[in-house]
Amino acid sequence: MARLVAAEMGAALGQPVIVDNRAGAGGSLGSDVVAKSPTDGYTILMATVSTHAINPALYAKLPYDPIRSFAPISLIARVGGVVVVQASSPYKSLRQLADAMRRDPGKLTFGSQGVGGVSHLMGEMFNTQAHVQSTHVPYKGAAPALQDLLAGNIDIVYDTVPALLPHIQSGKLRALAVTTPQRLTNLPETLTSSEAGFPEFLVATWNALLAPANTPQAVVDRLNGAALLALKNPAMRRRMDELSAEAVGSSPAELARFMKDEVKRWAPVVRASGARVE
Repeated sequence: MARLVAAEMGAALGQPVIVDNRAGAGGSLGSDVVAKSPTDGYTILMATVSTHAINPALYAKLPYDPIRSFAPISLIARVGGVVVVQASSPYKSLRQLADAMRRDPGKLTFGSQGVGGVSHLMGEMFNTQAHVQSTHVPYKGAAPALQDLLAGNIDIVYDTVPALLPHIQSGKLRALAVTTPQRLTNLPETLTSSEAGFPEFLVATWNALLAPANTPQAVVDRLNGAALLALKNPAMRRRMDELSAEAVGSSPAELARFMKDEVKRWAPVVRASGARVE
């Protein structure tokens, strides 16, 4: 997502925008670099639901405040989730899956890319909202979890649509529901979680651009304008559609409200999961 936006924003700003990957601690290391950068607008962050909504509740201590350490620029995109089982699974619907969990609490297993990740918390959210029990199996990354699902060693995976779409389209996985308010173009026959009987099970990852706190408003406004212009590009929107991502765009004030709501929304989910990183 950062690379898609960088190319278009560079054109709007009249200078190259370079993507500098800073992996580690669920994105917290890269976020901290930006939080402590000069407030001249030349170093900005592609924030995610993990860095600014999940990590504040997951980590005992973050080196930055998700709200006060940053100046919002624009919400960029939202990406919906999907619940999948192996193609040969006996479960044809989300309701059937929940009923099976209810009959045999803890018997069914769901894999994730690791404790505290989005796929883990999606599973815990479904357990809570459907009033059922299933057993979490954490892996060191999404790929091993997917391999074990395809091999029949676990029962379920919850993840973003782009991560699972090729296997759904190939027929290796069955999509039971998408966690978006509306059906997706790439999965037109798959019910939404609401249509499947679980209207509160709505999950989307997101990307947003942030600058360090106290960046001058004129700089923030210029970056916001470049981001919104990038998101209007038809080629950009087509590429996002291919990734099952919704191009959004927002004002800085709208993003500020959205981020505060997301922090409040994910905190109880993390607490209920029992996940904690000291």
